[in-house]
Order: sequence, then structure tokens, then C-alpha cells
Amino acid sequence: MAGVAGHIRHYRMVTLVVEKKRNAPKMAPVPSESGWKRIFRGSWPLFAAAIVLALLNGLTLLTRGQPWGITSAFTLWGSKIASGFGMDVASWGYWQGANAAALEASIFADSTTVLNIGIIIGAFIASAAGGLFKFTKITAGNFAASVIGGLMMGYGARLAFGCNIGAYFGGIASFSLHGYIWGILAMAGTFLALYLRPLFGLSVPKSSDSVC
Repeated sequence: MAGVAGHIRHYRMVTLVVEKKRNAPKMAPVPSESGWKRIFRGSWPLFAAAIVLALLNGLTLLTRGQPWGITSAFTLWGSKIASGFGMDVASWGYWQGANAAALEASIFADSTTVLNIGIIIGAFIASAAGGLFKFTKITAGNFAASVIGGLMMGYGARLAFGCNIGAYFGGIASFSLHGYIWGILAMAGTFLALYLRPLFGLSVPKSSDSVC
């Protein structure tokens, strides 16, 4: 767990060096409180968030017997839906062997599903308590970007057997080389995506911006 916090700290140092060289705009301030109230409203100090994240990931590993993951539940949900429409999902190679039991059981028997539901509820509560929850105007551009980006991210995550949580964070927490490879390629993809944002009418942060 300490190793995870150390990795996060090292990556933070690297990003700070790059940020200073590129003169990137600062993040806009978020609504915040002081003292103990900051736990519920406002951003946490990076070191505190890293420690809590490492502890929770360690607890997940102890209780589940495997690192934190997200996208395997999407495969289960999609397969359940496809099965409801009459598709012979059980014949797919993915659902052979040990995975077959999960397909037959309730989705709530799947620990990843329970974690995902907790993440959704927790994110909603955290954003609402922090004064950051709000609806934005839906345009053709941001709708298309969300759908295309979401499908590409979801499909890519399943090919990689994990997203930024299962493949990257879980990989590094397990001291696996694939986590670092995933991180490098994800950064390259993010760099490419910055050039694609204008195609969907989305802005790209510039050094001249006051905040981003």
C-alpha cells in the first residue's frame, strides 16, 4: 500500500516538472471548507487522498482476493442484456470454465458490480456535497464525443482486461510491468485526443487561459 502512495507521489513530481515547463493554466478553485469539514466539501490534499486510496485498494485486495477492477462488470451486464434478447451468450468463450457461474448468478453476486454501484453512488454524493454537481447543455458535439469516446474506452478496456483502475492502478499496485505500459500508452492517447477535441466543438486548454 505504501508502494502505491509512493508511485502516485513520483508521478505527481513528474507532472509538476512538465507543468512548470509548459506554463499550463492553473485549475479553477473548487468550493471548499476548512478543518474537518473539508472531508465532505472541497478537494483533499494530494497526500491524504493517495493514502486513503492505497488503504482502500489494499482492503479491496484482502476482501476480494484480487485488485480493484471496474470493466469486467460491463461484460457481465452486457451479456445479461444480450441473453435477455435471446442471444446464446453461454456459448461464448469468455463464459466458459470459471466464468460460467457468474453468468448464471445475479449481478449483485458479482463483487465488481457492487463496487461499481458504490462508485456511482459515492461520486454523486461527493460531487453534491462539494457543490460541483450540475447539468450542462448537451450539444451534438459533446454528445458525439461522449458516445464515441465511451465506446472506444470501454472496448479498449476490455481488450486490455482493465481500465485505468484494473489495468493501470491495479497493475502498478501489484508491481506488474503491464501497468506502466498501459500508463504510457494512455498518456499518448490523451495527447492525441487534445487535437481531436476541436472536431467536436470542444475547447483545448491553452497557456494563455486564466484557469482550466
